[in-house]
Parts: sequence; C-alpha cells; structure tokens
Amino acid sequence: MYPQPYLEYLIQFHAERDYFECHEILEEYWKESPPGERRAVWVGLIQVAVSLYHQRRGNFAGAIKMMDSAIKILNRERTDVQSLGLDPDATIQTLSQLLAEMKQNSPYHSIRLPIADPALLADCRKRCEERGLHFDSESDLFNTFLLHKHTQRDRSDVIAERLRRLDERSQRRSGSTDADK
Repeated sequence: MYPQPYLEYLIQFHAERDYFECHEILEEYWKESPPGERRAVWVGLIQVAVSLYHQRRGNFAGAIKMMDSAIKILNRERTDVQSLGLDPDATIQTLSQLLAEMKQNSPYHSIRLPIADPALLADCRKRCEERGLHFDSESDLFNTFLLHKHTQRDRSDVIAERLRRLDERSQRRSGSTDADK
C-alpha cells in the first residue's frame, strides 16, 4: 500500500535515527518521477530529516530553515500527508513545536512522526524486529558516523557517476563519441 522507500524512510527515521539516509532514500525515490509529476510531500519529509540532521549536529540555522520549509510544504500537502498514514494535524503540531525548540537552540531529541494508520505502524515495527531494531529508539548521540555521515561516507560511486556524466556532456559538446576515437 505504501511505497517501499517510504517504509524504509520511516524505519531509518524511528529506529536507526539515520536522518542522512532518510534524505538519500526519499530523494532518490522522488527523482524517479518525471519533474512535472514529483510530489511535494516527499520534499517536505526529506526536509524534516535534513532539519533533524542539522539540529543534532548543532547547526540551528540550517535546522530552522529546513524545518520551516518542511512545515509549509506539509501543511499545504495535508491530503498527501494523510495518504501516507500520518495524522496531518499532529504532524504539523509536532514539527511546529520542534521548530520553536530549535529557535531557542534547544538540544536535539528524538521525535516520532505521528503515524495514524495502525497497519503502517505494525508493519514498521515488524520490519524493525526482523532486522533486530527497535522502533522508537533514541538517537545514538555518540555515533560520530551517524552524526557526521555527510563527511564520512564513501562517495566513490557518486564521484564516478558525476565524472561519467561530465565526460558524456563534454563528448556531446565536441561532437565526438567513444566510437569516433
């Protein structure tokens, strides 16, 4: 009923507390749709994860900017929020409270997105159990890889893909291809 990447997002969000991975998962899924058909709700959820990633690292300016934008998007996309098994009113209330805390430079604390669909919550809990994870785990604030993942992850595949695309563009501009060489 729900897209697999969304389920993975919820597991990462509530069990692993890997907000960077939440961002990566949903961004990849969002980009699978043609540009004119991309749903804003995914951007809002991505921004929630990015905001929490920033807050946990003490980047309150980045956290506030992302959360403010996320709230505006999710508030505008209430029907889509509800179709994803979340309570739209409780979601906006939870995130607005968190934004107020961020504006006071309050330290990070783990939150739960208000899942209104009992079947979705049961499915997430079951998937976590199968992986040896606990849904609603607290974030491990001593896990430096989790806290600073954007600087510590292996990016060789991303860099190689970027170089490949640059080479393709360069070849198109010059009118040559590998077959011409």
